Amino acid sequence: MINFVPFVNPKTQSPLKKTVNYFIDIFTNEKFPILNKIPRFCDKENYSSSFGFQWNTFRETQLDSKSNTDLSYQRFYATTDWDPIILAQENILEVGSGAGRFTEVFLNSCNGFLHSIDLSNAVEANLKNNIRNSNRLSIAQASIYEMPFEDNAFDRVFCFGVLQHTPSFSKSIISLINKTKIGGEIVVDFYPIKGWYTKLHAKYILRPITKRLPQKFLLKLIRINIRWMIILFDLLSFLKLNVLTRFIPIADLSTSPSKLNSTQRRNRAIMDTFDAFSPAFDNPQKIKDVAKMFTSNGCEVSFAGVINYHESCYSYVVRAIKKS
Repeated sequence: MINFVPFVNPKTQSPLKKTVNYFIDIFTNEKFPILNKIPRFCDKENYSSSFGFQWNTFRETQLDSKSNTDLSYQRFYATTDWDPIILAQENILEVGSGAGRFTEVFLNSCNGFLHSIDLSNAVEANLKNNIRNSNRLSIAQASIYEMPFEDNAFDRVFCFGVLQHTPSFSKSIISLINKTKIGGEIVVDFYPIKGWYTKLHAKYILRPITKRLPQKFLLKLIRINIRWMIILFDLLSFLKLNVLTRFIPIADLSTSPSKLNSTQRRNRAIMDTFDAFSPAFDNPQKIKDVAKMFTSNGCEVSFAGVINYHESCYSYVVRAIKKS
């Protein structure tokens, strides 16, 4: 029978005792608060604050259950190539949940138990979105570098859309490997470096400024300008001048699901544009370099490449098995 992996002190891996308001280290009496039913193992203010603001503002935008799409479902299973029947018999860790789009997919598509963390207070949006399945969801606010679990605890670990936004991509990979059992699998996706032109893009040109703007101001700026940016993006696409769309300070609209109505498309464009211009870190990688990070740390790479999971949507994916 599968049980939740217990929380431990993320710095020492010492056992914790749960009280009404805290988890307490049984050896040092260090306390980790439980706020809004979620244990917190990191500082409230950290480099991921823009994501907390984003996912609590756009709490339901990416959910399959609210957007009339199966985009998250398709991405999850195409990226992992996992069997939902097997997942019900294993301990699974999600690192970087955001508002819980993949948490929802997991809980709705299999009978397994999921352990989910995020560095930002987006964990509150995740819990609200998945409260009906909270008996199979263990959620905590924690850093990828100091996860509140023992090493070698999980059969499978997945981390989607997160690694490029961490201070050190390679150290983040090592953290994922550490929490995986020998013989267990880690699956990640990430922003790619496609060539010399990758950073010749409005996002990378303007981010040194936009990431320093107050989050509410940046979001307001995007909302004010989103209409003309969508019109210009669509016009350049219609004229087959797609190469020029990279210089418009807007997210790539070509990856939006075709079934979205105009309001949904506009809201997703606002959210994705904020997502592009607000993070403290944005470090795209070459697939071969990410694969090497795994092989250099005791893993065997079973897949490293590009997966088309929905219409014009692609994931750059590495899957690896921990061997030592």
